[in-house]
Amino acid sequence: MVSKEKRGYIVIDRELCKGCYLCMAFCPRQRIVASSSLNQKGYYPIEFKESDDPKEMCTGCGTCATMCPDVAIEVYRE
Repeated sequence: MVSKEKRGYIVIDRELCKGCYLCMAFCPRQRIVASSSLNQKGYYPIEFKESDDPKEMCTGCGTCATMCPDVAIEVYRE
């Protein structure tokens, strides 16, 4: 039996993110990076980095949203 890997993506509210980067530390696929631009509060928020490699794609595990103290991340699964 062929198992299809789950695919997911996240949506980040840049204005809620305070740049603590806990989500980056816990993302198993390293799909979250720090932004190079500031949000309106003066923080460098996170960004979701897409990938075409199936071994690096977001699985929608939800760890990033669970770790986010600012509730700035929404997780979606295919």
